[in-house]
Amino acid sequence: MYNIVLYEPEIPQNTGNIARLCACSGSKLYLVGKLGFSLSSKYTKRAGLDYWDSVEIEKVDTLEELIESNKGANFYYLTTKTTKIYTETNFKDGDFLVFGPETRGLPEKYVKNKNALTIPMKEGQRSLNLSNSVAIVLYEAIRQNGF
Repeated sequence: MYNIVLYEPEIPQNTGNIARLCACSGSKLYLVGKLGFSLSSKYTKRAGLDYWDSVEIEKVDTLEELIESNKGANFYYLTTKTTKIYTETNFKDGDFLVFGPETRGLPEKYVKNKNALTIPMKEGQRSLNLSNSVAIVLYEAIRQNGF
């Protein structure tokens, strides 16, 4: 099982899509900090369809709190501000894949971390959609470990 961490997500449809992805992959979803929407939003619920009962979701106040309560676990921080490609990492069961808010990305202290990873893109483009990014990295981790 992998742990998907959304730090201050802003768009309900992305979070709903990611919740559905977590349900289908057996991953746990952590929602960290201030959300840019209500989990009861019709857009969030619609994006997650009838998968909400199949996903384990935990709301956490701060990323530091989550890291502290999971000492020894691997945390990987996805960003456009590093050169280490996500496929250069050997993911393990139980890893935490951390994604920032759609408009800002993760705070600099995580982007500068040795475990910061990126998804390569064509130069000049800003970023991929959050739910697409989660799917790309999560399924690489799953592929590495034999589906």
